[in-house]
Amino acid sequence: MRCKEVFACLLLFLGLFTQAEATPAGRNGHFNSPDSVGQLLKKQRQQENARDFPHSIKEWKSQLQNDYGLSLAGDYNSIFFHASESPQENETGSGVFRIYGAWELLGRGTANSGSVIFKVEHRHSYTDIAPTDFGFEVGYLGLVQSTFSDQGLRTTNLYWKQKAADGKFVTFAGFLDVTDYVDVYLLASPWESFNNLVFATGSATIAGLPDGALGVMTATWLTERLYLVAGIADANASPTDVFRGFKTLFNDFETFKSLELGLTTARESVFFNNIHATLWQIDARTKAGTPRGWGASFSATTTLQDQWLAFLRGGWSDEGDSLLSRSLSIGAGYQEHQGSSVFGMGLNWGKPNHRGYPDAKENQYTAELFYRWQPLPYLQITPSLQFIVNPALAPDTDSTLVFGIRMHMSL
Repeated sequence: MRCKEVFACLLLFLGLFTQAEATPAGRNGHFNSPDSVGQLLKKQRQQENARDFPHSIKEWKSQLQNDYGLSLAGDYNSIFFHASESPQENETGSGVFRIYGAWELLGRGTANSGSVIFKVEHRHSYTDIAPTDFGFEVGYLGLVQSTFSDQGLRTTNLYWKQKAADGKFVTFAGFLDVTDYVDVYLLASPWESFNNLVFATGSATIAGLPDGALGVMTATWLTERLYLVAGIADANASPTDVFRGFKTLFNDFETFKSLELGLTTARESVFFNNIHATLWQIDARTKAGTPRGWGASFSATTTLQDQWLAFLRGGWSDEGDSLLSRSLSIGAGYQEHQGSSVFGMGLNWGKPNHRGYPDAKENQYTAELFYRWQPLPYLQITPSLQFIVNPALAPDTDSTLVFGIRMHMSL
């Protein structure tokens, strides 16, 4: 795609952005991703109110919240993929059990509260190859699914969250998942939306993206529409052994750093009508043998008639062990009125990082369709289809189809 065509797309999005209607009340101006603990707890509460949930469990959870400021929830997720063409394995499956919560210890119920945030998971594969590795099995340079692995027990989040200045300023300190605050947009969730990493954080151009990483993030509203997010985290993080982070961070001090500036039509619609640019840098990791790198990502999203969300996103990187050095995605999501069923479609062009993958093809193209069907308030079933053209690591394959089915059950 030529520079003038990209510029024309940006102008179109800017026009839609400035004309977009205000979104309904109740959409909070958070800096966190749809997969952050706060957002997950909010969705769980909505589901419990909408379903015939056992009264004793609902009452117990409500009492924990009222008496101790402790909010608890959990879910189970599973996924299966089948590829039409593959040089190696053509099927994979995995499951993830998650428990997460927030313990509000300071300023309970106020805009300046302080809380302990936690999320513990068990990720297990049903097959010899986990979904996170499946892209390479089919010759694809990327992740057809970025979270369903075979890591076993892991700690994704364990940090202190402090709000200040009536909620305009927030700081995280502890073991962070950087995808909770880096390059966030509404359809970034690999648990509920697109599977492929090119439609998520960094458009597959950001290297590292550590989770369970010892670090600090701070975010603030500069004006009613302009915000700033900055963070630094241990690049050598191990979510299966998070407390090792004290050693790796302070002994090696090889870090992932990010800075993001964003603009929205209103704080309440930060997820929906948003333009932001993200700069990132990662140090060379001596033990992992990966080089230093840096890059930039951009994102523009806008709502239409309060049901459609259109997006234009991309990224550029210089080394840093990223998968792609250039990436551009365009797509849309549609949510039905009076329900949570969502349809999404996206197209991506990616240029492989030839320094890390010298034998990769010059260009790789990805399309993904998904439909998140919610037959019950606590159950989501999401069939998906990924069409990969010119898979960069498969010289004898022109294209492949990856069929997927994902299940999410709230507990």
